Amino acid sequence: MTLNRFECIGNLGRDVEVKTFQSGDRIANFTVATTEKFKDRNGERQEHTEWSNWTVRGGLVDVAERYLKKGSKVFLAGKKRTR
Repeated sequence: MTLNRFECIGNLGRDVEVKTFQSGDRIANFTVATTEKFKDRNGERQEHTEWSNWTVRGGLVDVAERYLKKGSKVFLAGKKRTR
């Protein structure tokens, strides 16, 4: 058995960028920041921010374009694919 699933809750790092192709197909690209807060070995508070790039297609492009803006809090789930 295998599983390819990625979930995150974070904030958009920039406004959604929509690209339209000659075929009429559209995609929306955006980045999401997830920040982990923890104490190091010395008890000092630390933060680490991880950035992930997301691409959506189909009807989700309209949703992303309409509702997602820089700084928006989002919950995302999907398959992870590297390019």
